[in-house]
Amino acid sequence: MNPDVTILYDTIRWEEKALLEAGKKKNINIQMVDCKKLALNLEKKPDEYGAVIQRCVSYYRNLHSTAALEGLGVKVINCLNTGVFAGNKLFTHMLLKKYNVPTPDATVAFSKDAALEALQTEGFPKVIKPTVGSWGRLISKLNDKDAAEGIIESRESMYPIYQIHYLEEFVKRPPRDIRAIMVGDKIVAAIYRISKHWKTNMALGGTAEQCEVTSEMEEMCIKAKNAVQGDIVGVDLMESDEKGLVVHEVNNTTEYKNTVRVCDVDIPSLMLDYALKVDK
Repeated sequence: MNPDVTILYDTIRWEEKALLEAGKKKNINIQMVDCKKLALNLEKKPDEYGAVIQRCVSYYRNLHSTAALEGLGVKVINCLNTGVFAGNKLFTHMLLKKYNVPTPDATVAFSKDAALEALQTEGFPKVIKPTVGSWGRLISKLNDKDAAEGIIESRESMYPIYQIHYLEEFVKRPPRDIRAIMVGDKIVAAIYRISKHWKTNMALGGTAEQCEVTSEMEEMCIKAKNAVQGDIVGVDLMESDEKGLVVHEVNNTTEYKNTVRVCDVDIPSLMLDYALKVDK
């Protein structure tokens, strides 16, 4: 029997297991496909996949498998454009601005000298981020010129993507940020991610509490989702002391384990229902 939905993954996490279990409970025929074992003949009509929910952790595996499947006529959630746009912080920032979504101020520099000059002109502290990356890795706070020189110098010897220096304002805010899970044009649940450290990523030890969804937040998240052409995304927001709510990231293959735990919302079932609806 042909699958209703395919879960494409390269690492089995809680989220992928939850999608499979939700499919069993709803009598949805779920096919689990390990992308590391996938080979696609690009000249041949593909096997039946149903709607594909893209869950690959690897940025490059994610993009290329989505491109191949879409090119063969398969519906993939999220689409290739979402993977490209949301997977790059600079691309996301520019699209959010185009859609009039408030964001932290940012500067991009294309060499060590240009980055240091920008920092001297604009002042410290700043947060330096790789344009491609997740889980808070290689994100550093630059408090002064000495710290900036050391960190930027180390990046100059890394893979070329790390030589694009994305510098973001250090937002003055409560010791938390917000992760909102979007399924279609609705925030199905949202949490505060709380930490004593300035990084609030759950992977780095943050804790979660339920966040009440406001109309302002939902309107902002819909714009952010549309900016990156997403279907199911996680939108990360901060409560700036100066600007109010700002969006600093949109997640293409968002994690939602802690959101389900804290909010008691069946996000996997909502994702499957949405995938079936848009694939018709």
